[in-house]
Amino acid sequence: MKVAFATEDLKRVDAHFGWAKNIAVYDVTPEEIHFVTTYKFAGDLQEDGTEDKLAPKLEAIEDCAILYVAAIGGSGAARVVARKVHPIKVAEPEPIDGLLLRLQTVLRGTPPPWLRKALNKGHERTLNLEDEVVHG
Repeated sequence: MKVAFATEDLKRVDAHFGWAKNIAVYDVTPEEIHFVTTYKFAGDLQEDGTEDKLAPKLEAIEDCAILYVAAIGGSGAARVVARKVHPIKVAEPEPIDGLLLRLQTVLRGTPPPWLRKALNKGHERTLNLEDEVVHG
């Protein structure tokens, strides 16, 4: 499962989603954690009511199941959720490494329903009625 982190310093979740200079992406399983990539964003990222700056960030997290942020606006959160990405807001800057280890521990146990759903992102079952055989 891919997990994204809004970060300024590449070490902590310390950025507002819309203003983040970086989004670090990791692949997390119960057994392993792998760094995937860092998406870097430049230009005027400050809050200005312009939603266009969110488009590249939304594209960057498209295949992620979870997004950790320090903050996120209502419109941004709605757009993240619409992409089937679960945003998680941290109360204060937290080290990415610690969040990854905690998430991995939860994955080894019995994840809550929302996390089980997130784990299935990209593997959703589709019902193919042509494959169904009706006996009657």
